Amino acid sequence: MAAAALKSIIVPARAPHTTTIIFSHGLGDTGDGWKPVATMLASQFPYVKWVLPHAPVRPITINGGLEMTGWFDLYSLGKSDDKEDEEGILKSSALIKDLVEAENAAGIPNERIVIGGFSQGAALSLVHGLTSEKKYAGLAILSGWFPMRNRLQSLLSPTASSAQIFWGHGTSDTIVPYKFGQLSVRHMQNNLNFANIQFNSYEGMAHSADQQEIADLGAWLRKVIPPS
Repeated sequence: MAAAALKSIIVPARAPHTTTIIFSHGLGDTGDGWKPVATMLASQFPYVKWVLPHAPVRPITINGGLEMTGWFDLYSLGKSDDKEDEEGILKSSALIKDLVEAENAAGIPNERIVIGGFSQGAALSLVHGLTSEKKYAGLAILSGWFPMRNRLQSLLSPTASSAQIFWGHGTSDTIVPYKFGQLSVRHMQNNLNFANIQFNSYEGMAHSADQQEIADLGAWLRKVIPPS
């Protein structure tokens, strides 16, 4: 049976719609949690429609099996090579693909779509963006990591290494440790030849997004999705 379509918060474009940003929240959150950020940036990007999907509710092992919104199960927050829910990640990636195809059907090509997310949503966005057969305008990765490392390397699309990527991470993050972001980017650049990653460190920022990061994200967006 096919997975149910994702429900989403929509922040519509204020001008003729030429571009879409699909942004996925972190564990236990909903799309509502990122509506203020979308609204904050909307005045700079009146031609952008924001799609903020809600993750399905599922048991999360690291939280004692408690059911909460999550893109995939989490077994630990230990080493970067710990066991991961690869099946869950790929199933959620397919749900993001459905959202993309709806935008395509509305006349928005992939080169005018940005895929992004925070924390677990960032990891999901990285998997989806780097395995898609069509290249996106860019990937916005906030407090994320490079998941399912060995398998993902075998699934990368031919254009993956040329992807435009914004990666922001707080140095005081204890949920997804800053070193995970550093090691992920280093692996992508040194071992997989990614050439277009903008890695921004935010001194003292915990597992969150601050005004400086959002401002930097806006500046990067102006480069990858200028008015068309």
